[in-house]
Amino acid sequence: MTRRPALIRPRTADDLPACVLALQEVHAADRYPVDWPTDPAGWLTPDDLAQAWVAVDDDGRTVLGHVGLARPDQHVRRLVGVPVGAVVSRLFVVPRARGRSVAAGLLAAARAAHAADGPPLALEVSSEGRAAIAFYERTGWRRVASSRADWLNAAGEPALLHHYVNP
Repeated sequence: MTRRPALIRPRTADDLPACVLALQEVHAADRYPVDWPTDPAGWLTPDDLAQAWVAVDDDGRTVLGHVGLARPDQHVRRLVGVPVGAVVSRLFVVPRARGRSVAAGLLAAARAAHAADGPPLALEVSSEGRAAIAFYERTGWRRVASSRADWLNAAGEPALLHHYVNP
């Protein structure tokens, strides 16, 4: 039986508890985020967040994935080297929903909300996120820079971050 694609819709405040549960699954499977936040709902709603979407299962409540668009800061603009319209943030998909184009659908929602003729979207990913890197590069994102983070990776070193712009 083929599963239907997940429904992608804007995230609401009512979705946050389900988003936290989904994030717990991702953290257990992938160690994303590397360090579990003291306030996971707050981590999903940073001050610079402009918009967010969720992918939900057939029941309309079970969160399968999440993505946000954040306002870029000067640090991102400097690293990327070009004006940036927004930064893809907090993208994750629960393990049981992988292979259903959930991440692609979430990124499509973020791109659709962003002016096609405006500055590109940017994102960063830890070098430890090999599956994420492969996905971004397979879907046309272009690596433009790398830098060291101010947080530690699994080896206890400053994480190596790769910075991408959308195709």
